[in-house]
Amino acid sequence: MNASAARSVEVDFLRGIVLIVIAIDHISVSVLSHAMLHSYAYCDAAEVFVFLGGYASAASYAAIAARRGEAAARRRFLRRAWEIYRAYGLTAALMLGCGLLLTLLPLTSPLVALTDWPTFARHPLTVLANIVSLREQPFLSAVLPMYVLFALLMPLSMPLARRMPLAAFVVSLGVWFGAPSLGSMLPGVGSGGWPFNPFAWQLMFMLGMLCRLHPVPEDMQASNIGDWLTSAAFAVALSFAFVKLCIDSNPQPGFMKQNLASVRIVSFLALAWLAAQTVRLGWMRALATRLPAVVTIGRQGLVCFVCGTLVSIGVDTALRLMHLDTIWLPRLLGDLAAVFALMLIARLASQFKTMRARVAVPASTMPVAPARVCVPERFDARR
Repeated sequence: MNASAARSVEVDFLRGIVLIVIAIDHISVSVLSHAMLHSYAYCDAAEVFVFLGGYASAASYAAIAARRGEAAARRRFLRRAWEIYRAYGLTAALMLGCGLLLTLLPLTSPLVALTDWPTFARHPLTVLANIVSLREQPFLSAVLPMYVLFALLMPLSMPLARRMPLAAFVVSLGVWFGAPSLGSMLPGVGSGGWPFNPFAWQLMFMLGMLCRLHPVPEDMQASNIGDWLTSAAFAVALSFAFVKLCIDSNPQPGFMKQNLASVRIVSFLALAWLAAQTVRLGWMRALATRLPAVVTIGRQGLVCFVCGTLVSIGVDTALRLMHLDTIWLPRLLGDLAAVFALMLIARLASQFKTMRARVAVPASTMPVAPARVCVPERFDARR
C-alpha cells in the first residue's frame, strides 16, 4: 500500500483486535488471555499497538499536510498530544475511582494496590501532583504518556522519516540503544522509571511510521527473497512459540518490556512480516469485512482504550464478587462480555461522532436562504 492510500481497513481491524486483546489481558482471571500473543511470543499487544500507532500517525500527518499544509499538520498533532494527555488524566482518575470502589466491596482484589488508591488516600495532593506531572502513572494509564511525547515530536520526526528514512532509522536505533540510561532522566517517583520507557518504545513507533511512508513493494514480498523472509519469519515465530510454551513459560521480567528488549523486537518483526503477507494476499481484508464491529473498535481507538480499562476491571471484579473467578465457564463468559462491551462502546462512540459532525457542518455548505428571508441575528451568532 502506498503512502498516499486511503485509510486502511486492515490497520483498523488490527487495532481493533489489539484493543480487545488489551482488555482481555487485563482481566486477571481471564481464560482467553492464555491464548493471547504473550503466551507464545516474546512480544504482546503493546508492540502491535505502538507500531500501528506510528503507522496511523504517519498516514494522518501526511494526509493533513497534503490537504492543508505542513502547518496544519503540526497544529493537529499538538492538539492530538493534548487530547491524549486529557485521556491519560481521565484514565488515571478512573483507576483511582476503581481503587476506591474496590476497597468498599467485600472482596480482596490485587487490583486495589495497582490503582494507586492506597497511596492517594494517604497523600492525595502529592499523588495528584505526581499524576499531573507524569511522575506517577496509575494502572492501565501508563502507556498514554509516551504517546503524548510521540505526538509532540511528530513535526520533527515526520519530515526526517519521509525524506531520509535511513537516517531516521539510525537515529531511532541509537536512541533505543541508550534508552536505559536516557530513561533515568524522565520524571518519576522512586527508581523504577516509567512502565514504558519512551526512549526505547520510540523505535517501534518509528518502524510503524517508516512502514507507512516507505512500504516494502509487493513484488519484492512475492519474490524469492520475500519467500525466504517468510520462511525465516515462520521459523523464528515457531521457535519462540516452542520456547515460550515448553521451556520458558514464566512471565517476562518487567525490564524487558519497559525498555523494549531486542528479543521482543525480533519476535514482533517475525510476526509482523507474516501479518503483512496476509494483507498482501487479501486474507486480512476479507476477514475485516466479515467483522465490521472489530474495525469500528479500531477506528475509535482512544475511546475504546480508556473505556476498556473500566471494562477489564468491571469484569474482573464481578467474577470475584460472585465467587466465580475459579470456574472456567463464567470466566470465559466474562471475556466474551468484555468483547461485546467494547463493540457496543465503539458503536456508540462512532454514532456520537457522526451526529456531532452533522451538527458542526460549516455554514458555507448550508443551503443559502432566499434574499427575502430575514435571518435571525441569533442564527448569525451561531455561525
